[in-house]
Amino acid sequence: MVLGVPRPIVVAPMAGGPSTTELAMAAGTAGAVGFLAAGYKAPDAVAREVAELRTSRLPYGLNIFVPSSPPADLAPLREYRRALEPEAQRYGVDLPQLRLDDDDNFTAKVEIAAAAAVPLVSFTFGMPEASAVQALRSAGCAVLVTVTDVEEARRAAAAGADALIAQAGSAGGHSATTSPAGYDGSSTTPELVRDVVAAVGLPVVAAGGTGTAADVRRALAAGAVAVQAGTAFLLADEAGTRPAQRQAMLSGRFTETVVTRAFTGQPARALRNRFTDAWSASAPVGYPAVHHLTAPIRAAAAERGDPDALNLWAGTAHRDVRPGPVAEILSRLDG
Repeated sequence: MVLGVPRPIVVAPMAGGPSTTELAMAAGTAGAVGFLAAGYKAPDAVAREVAELRTSRLPYGLNIFVPSSPPADLAPLREYRRALEPEAQRYGVDLPQLRLDDDDNFTAKVEIAAAAAVPLVSFTFGMPEASAVQALRSAGCAVLVTVTDVEEARRAAAAGADALIAQAGSAGGHSATTSPAGYDGSSTTPELVRDVVAAVGLPVVAAGGTGTAADVRRALAAGAVAVQAGTAFLLADEAGTRPAQRQAMLSGRFTETVVTRAFTGQPARALRNRFTDAWSASAPVGYPAVHHLTAPIRAAAAERGDPDALNLWAGTAHRDVRPGPVAEILSRLDG
């Protein structure tokens, strides 16, 4: 599988707002590939975005979350909920009861992708069932699975993936790891790409720590067919990034990133802030239950413009990020 575009760059799917149809279309117009993010969205909203991109006839992809089973032991989740009560009081919100039945409308979103013959469909948080992979491939979709180590890469290849996204620990936002309890985010992009390329005979898209043209060259030299970047586009004019995060990234106040489960129960790299300092050590594994638990706190913080309780997802290349149109950012990455 090759992307079939002049620029070997993928604008990563960034659920929760940053990924917009405008962002994906701007990437396609500029000779790269942009992804829509199906995560957290209702199926009808995903269908509308897919229809808009399909009509544009530009190259694009759609990312879908693979649902995970609730933890066998719910006691840590209940304890975390109790511990977060002072945060809820601080922001004047009520914490919801634990939600353990959310599959993010996985089946409906796969059906939307197949019906529209989305050119590229990627999965995060695990391996899709073989039936989903087969349905998409039969519809003409190329299937990509995000992996974080060689074992996951082998499982994805066995599941029928056409290509892999090798996501290193330097990547911003959620890690796709299927072993969240022991994940530390220490892998580097060139190292992971070389290992995955050597282990499986599939095309590999590199992801993580991409902020400069030199980063892109290193990933391609390691054997990747393309490079996926998300953090580099958070300040793009076409991105739907929240104002509070834009301001935080431009303020110079937040100077380092950490891998944390504090916001969602799944390891994710974010700018270090008060919330990550307070809760990273005690946050349990438990996505998406923890995501739903902290959602009211994060929403209230965003409304106040308070970055200290926001999930400021960002990778290690956040210092290289500059605002501007997508075309300009792409020129910096492959110049």
